[in-house]
Amino acid sequence: MQTPVAFLIYRRPELTRRVFAEIARARPPRLLVVADGPRADSERAACDAARAVIAAVDWPCHVDTHFADANLGCRRCVSGGLDWVFSRVEEAIILEDDCLPHPTFFPFCEDLLERYRHDPRVGHIGGTDVNEGPPRGTASYYFSRYTSIWGWATWRRSWQHYDVTLEDWPAMRAAQRHHEFFTTPEAADFAAGELDAIHAGTLDTWDWQWQVCCLRQNALCVVPNGNLVSNLGFHADATHTRDADHPLAGLPVRPMAFPLRHPAAIAADTEADQRRGAQGAFVRRANRLQGLAAAVRNKHRYGKLLRALPLLGPVWARWRSRGRS
Repeated sequence: MQTPVAFLIYRRPELTRRVFAEIARARPPRLLVVADGPRADSERAACDAARAVIAAVDWPCHVDTHFADANLGCRRCVSGGLDWVFSRVEEAIILEDDCLPHPTFFPFCEDLLERYRHDPRVGHIGGTDVNEGPPRGTASYYFSRYTSIWGWATWRRSWQHYDVTLEDWPAMRAAQRHHEFFTTPEAADFAAGELDAIHAGTLDTWDWQWQVCCLRQNALCVVPNGNLVSNLGFHADATHTRDADHPLAGLPVRPMAFPLRHPAAIAADTEADQRRGAQGAFVRRANRLQGLAAAVRNKHRYGKLLRALPLLGPVWARWRSRGRS
């Protein structure tokens, strides 16, 4: 393995050990560790224990650390940490402390980082496939307009366009540009609510900003045709993914076969993106009651159903797209 790995940790030493064991198995030549600080003295021991895991590096590896003294929060810690990572390396594989990869995740990312290194049509290589249906064709991966940050990789050339503040979001919203980016009006409406909250400072996250960054660059995202990373962090003490019974919690993984089979064209899989959009509203729910409320509010599902009706579907689609052509 030749590619650096960035490892984002906080206060979960047991999960950190499990993910670190897979990193150690891959033996990257460089490991860049980003750690947030404790929110209170009661968290300090857990933060220190998570950081101590890195001392177990026992292979030839250059280790860099970026440890916060105080708690920065999800948005500032991850965005600032990745700024630091890409100030030092041209490309990296990125894992958080709750994202457990299959061993083939690493060569999958490494192969595709090399293949698309100078191709601006591709901005993100994901390791998570949330597709609930059969495999998407016969290639080893497919393309999507949507990012997934549960195990991923990218280049400095892509990250340099990232803006954690979403400074120009009000102008984008006023011009209805988000309707150009997302696959349906309903998906665009849901995204707008999240982006409004981020811009207002009421949602502490960094990942939607990365999604907007890729969409604005017209950069597609690689999705493995079979899941390579399992998110083990769905727990009551998580920042966003709190429902342990969530359908995306602990998704099973399967090995990737090599050599990789590449898609015939670099184009988004529209059907897969439609399905992905319908799942988006459920990720942040904290319990089943909130999940039910999210389902009732999820206009994407209503729109998908109405579009499927033989006579009403075309009428609905035209009405929802009025004034946006």
